[in-house]
Amino acid sequence: MSKDYYSILGVSKSATQDEIKKAYRKLAHKYHPDKEGGDEQKFKEINEAYQVLGNKEKRAQYDQFGTTFDSVGFEGGQGGKESGFNWQDFAKQYQGFNFGQGGFRTNINFDDFFTRDESVFGESFGDLGDLFGDFFGFSTNRRRSAASRESRRGEDIELVMTIDFREAVFGAEKIIRIEKMESCQKCDGKGYEAGTKIITCPQCNGRGKIQQTQRTFFGVFTSTSVCPTCKGEGKKPEKFCSKCHGDGRVKIKKEIKIKIPAGISEGETIKISGQGNSGLKGSKAGDLYISFKIKPDKEFKRDGYDILSQTEINIAQAALGDKIIINTLDGPVRLKIPAGTQSGKIFILKGKGVPILNKPGQRGNHLVKVIVRIPERLSKQQKKLLEELGKTL
Repeated sequence: MSKDYYSILGVSKSATQDEIKKAYRKLAHKYHPDKEGGDEQKFKEINEAYQVLGNKEKRAQYDQFGTTFDSVGFEGGQGGKESGFNWQDFAKQYQGFNFGQGGFRTNINFDDFFTRDESVFGESFGDLGDLFGDFFGFSTNRRRSAASRESRRGEDIELVMTIDFREAVFGAEKIIRIEKMESCQKCDGKGYEAGTKIITCPQCNGRGKIQQTQRTFFGVFTSTSVCPTCKGEGKKPEKFCSKCHGDGRVKIKKEIKIKIPAGISEGETIKISGQGNSGLKGSKAGDLYISFKIKPDKEFKRDGYDILSQTEINIAQAALGDKIIINTLDGPVRLKIPAGTQSGKIFILKGKGVPILNKPGQRGNHLVKVIVRIPERLSKQQKKLLEELGKTL
């Protein structure tokens, strides 16, 4: 009698492929034999049901005939035993499997496996990669991260530096002190001292890589990774450098002279090439990145490349006009106040602002806001004069 695959997966006959896949994953997690409370027989039934319902053609055959054609290999295994998975059928979809009695072995490169687009059982290899990651406890991202960590280039260094307002405007040269990894002078960055014997790495036996084998319900998988002892070189010194302990680098404090460009803004970053951490075994050094915070100024404010300030004048100066002295970044200048100037009037001093970054000779403007000061207390004479003035206006 044919099995009710829909009941086994707990879905209706109208379930979508996504619903079937989700139900299968949930049940496979629950009944996996290696987990506490798992059920091997139930797990096989779930697998068997999914390999039929998860494939559109086999599902159509099952819906019509109540079974699938035996040539596909889902209902019969070797020796007449039931099997939830025909591994030979799977192997045709992907090279690298070697079958033997009672199991299989593979040297799959999981980075390739998880990024392929070919479909198997109605799913992409990418989906299976996610599924394998759930079961096995690893992901391709971890392997890629591990590969990045093995890079020989030195690490970049980032720091934040606080500078004065005028240093940001006009630029400056400064000496900074940083802590960084520098090539070991004792071993010349090699990780071992002169005369040290180089031997075959005992961990990987000279291959530069190590293999790890893990047994899962899919079979025994073998993964390959870079040897942590020799870093993939296949050989190592018999004795590491006593100063750097084989790293080829030591941590030092170093003074570096930097040039702050005129016109630098808050949060902007400069790059100093080659002043990051030294690379491993003579490889290229990283870079130094410095971001800037700028202290505020008591008198001036900055708006892009423009400078903002304000000054006060009295009623007579506003009414009659005057010439007053204004402070700028370049020093004091004379500003003409026309007669009848209103409070809040803004005067523009062209070319007296901040130097424009990477444009020599070009600067922003200085904007001066004039505030007419109204006296809080007046003498009798001042009141009388203003009263007389008010009658004539």
